[in-house]
Amino acid sequence: MIKSIRKHPNNKQFIVDALQYNNWSKEIFEQMNSSGVAAVHVTICYHEDFRQTIDNITRWNSLFQKYSDLIVQGCNIEDILSAYESGRTAIIFGFQNCSPIENDINLIEVCHSLGVRFMQLSYNNQSLLASGCYEKNDPGITRMGREVIKEMNRVGLVVDMSHSASKSTLEAIEISERSIAITHANPHDWHPALRNKSNEVLKALSQSGGMLGFSLYPHHLKNKSQCSLEEFCEMVARTADMIGIDSIGFGSDLCQNQPDSVVEWMRNGKWTKSLDFGEGSLTNAGFPDQPTWFKNNEGFGNIISGLKSVGFSEDEVNKISGENWMKFFEKSFSSG
Repeated sequence: MIKSIRKHPNNKQFIVDALQYNNWSKEIFEQMNSSGVAAVHVTICYHEDFRQTIDNITRWNSLFQKYSDLIVQGCNIEDILSAYESGRTAIIFGFQNCSPIENDINLIEVCHSLGVRFMQLSYNNQSLLASGCYEKNDPGITRMGREVIKEMNRVGLVVDMSHSASKSTLEAIEISERSIAITHANPHDWHPALRNKSNEVLKALSQSGGMLGFSLYPHHLKNKSQCSLEEFCEMVARTADMIGIDSIGFGSDLCQNQPDSVVEWMRNGKWTKSLDFGEGSLTNAGFPDQPTWFKNNEGFGNIISGLKSVGFSEDEVNKISGENWMKFFEKSFSSG
């Protein structure tokens, strides 16, 4: 059981967000602090190899030094509790692809030693480890994938299947000796985006002790940018009824202040010379507008109020906003 969550200097709600990829700045760090965001899982790799990922880590190290009054690196729950108590935000490193480990399983432990705590086994496409959600064929977890999951379990690196296909995800849940995460997605039957997850996957995730982070990225929302706060919170309530209150949290997938060229990099990398529009429409070529009630981290306050309005108790809201993720982190980040 995690230690008691300490008091925020401004009495803000304790919030953990399991995925953001912003154009990071002092303004955004201050925004997170003032909103009570105790920890954010940040993407430090999409398609980069190991050397390029190290460069990204060194840039973050510079940010930690420059903005030490606003952010700290988060490697465990104590880092998160300390950050919240001091009005700062803990930054947790994660990969949205397995490219940094290249074809060398030994790099998993190296990455963990550098503070990486999440790694997706695939990002939309087939990887050396698993199939992505945009592939027509999903053969499941590969031979290397099985070995990588075993090593990730050993060192305390969370298996994240947010962008992976259904069979691969179900097999990862079965193979992994530790609970896995889907850090940023929503139920497919609420909005049929390729990235959203079937009820079968969500139930298997919950039954194995895993966690789902609800996405606020418009392409994952019913009615996209026009999704209402009530629609989102009602979806959270239905999901809680289906898989349980202890298996859900936030994973906003917020991409604040990013130029459209970044979303092209996210989808295309260097694997294609064509533009990959993801969901199959030219309207998805750039970043969509966020819903009016969640433009940035300050929008978490709207969601907290919305969850209460659809019937969640104070204790249930506390679980969704951060306590569930903290319990998951406590079990997941240390070596086995």
